[in-house]
Amino acid sequence: MMKSLCVLGLMLFCLSCSEDYVPKPKAFLRLEYPRAHYVALDLDVPFTFERNEQLSQVSIKQVSASTRSYGLNIEYPQLKGTIFLTYKTVDEKGKNLKAFLRDAQNFTQKHTVKADEIPVTAFEDDERKVYGAFAEVRGNVASPAQFYVTDSVNHFLTGSLYFYAKPNYDSILPAANYLQKDMKRIMESVNWK
Repeated sequence: MMKSLCVLGLMLFCLSCSEDYVPKPKAFLRLEYPRAHYVALDLDVPFTFERNEQLSQVSIKQVSASTRSYGLNIEYPQLKGTIFLTYKTVDEKGKNLKAFLRDAQNFTQKHTVKADEIPVTAFEDDERKVYGAFAEVRGNVASPAQFYVTDSVNHFLTGSLYFYAKPNYDSILPAANYLQKDMKRIMESVNWK
């Protein structure tokens, strides 16, 4: 009997001094990014475009290839991401244009293994002679967005977005959406020299 009373007393003691635990409510992380302010960027490359002045830093390097090629990195240190641009000159007869297009489309399709969905939007601006496509790659992928644009005669430009983090679609989605707007602005503002 004494054992039962001791066990009962111990249980009452443990249960009487507890707090009421309430589960955390479901919520989303609220991230606010500064409003984008775009400025024209005219570098020593065969095209110009507008970049987000608020967050980005641009570096450029010439790439060794069979035609004149450049690599541009638009870095966003606060978002821990980079938009990589690659420019290639189309040869005189346009023979390499098909290969450039195939490579750009295959690069996006390589993400089908991990992607949940890859909606592709065609882009066309006859006035500036800019034609291409923008692909948003949804899911836990290395590059959540890619694009390519060309004038179909002399110029070819590709862009891809990468983050310095393990791919976790839900975590990087706000930053990815912000940078995808910058990528679309690059496409919309490209002017060939």
